[in-house]
Amino acid sequence: MTGESAERVAAVLRTLRPYLGWICCAAGAVLCGLGWYGVSGERYTARQIPYLASATAPGAALLAGGLVLLAARGPAGPDGPEQQRSRRQIDTLYALLTETETQGAATEAGPDAAAAAAPEAGPEPEPGPASGGLLAVAGGSSYHRPGCVLLEGRSDPEPVTPASAAGRGLRPCPLCEPPEA
Repeated sequence: MTGESAERVAAVLRTLRPYLGWICCAAGAVLCGLGWYGVSGERYTARQIPYLASATAPGAALLAGGLVLLAARGPAGPDGPEQQRSRRQIDTLYALLTETETQGAATEAGPDAAAAAAPEAGPEPEPGPASGGLLAVAGGSSYHRPGCVLLEGRSDPEPVTPASAAGRGLRPCPLCEPPEA
């Protein structure tokens, strides 16, 4: 098969996948029904086995195959929105689960060394997404850094100061780890 004809066959199969799935499910249900009907009419187990082997087992296999065809999604583009979101979440989890060598060395040396290795904090910026301040969602229980994955897609985060976050009883987000209020 040439590359062009293989692409055509793949496109046709992608188009027919849901229809084939429904056909397999329907055929499997019919075979399971026929197998049940045959088994229900036989009193002895030895006479029921042929119905199980010739109708019910293949019917169950067709049902499973049809459900797989219905559940399978076609290959998505490498830069689709779902893939980008998943990639961002994986990167965030990776950053949370790994630490740099300087953080690891400071932690092993003790809390005094960790405090000495930490950069000095400058003046606290004004809250707001543009300045890198803290954000909270109305009715939420935690505050976040701008760009936190948990705020993604939310249109209602509001800027908060550390003092107002502490006054509202908000705790730091465990994912983006903003500074303690």
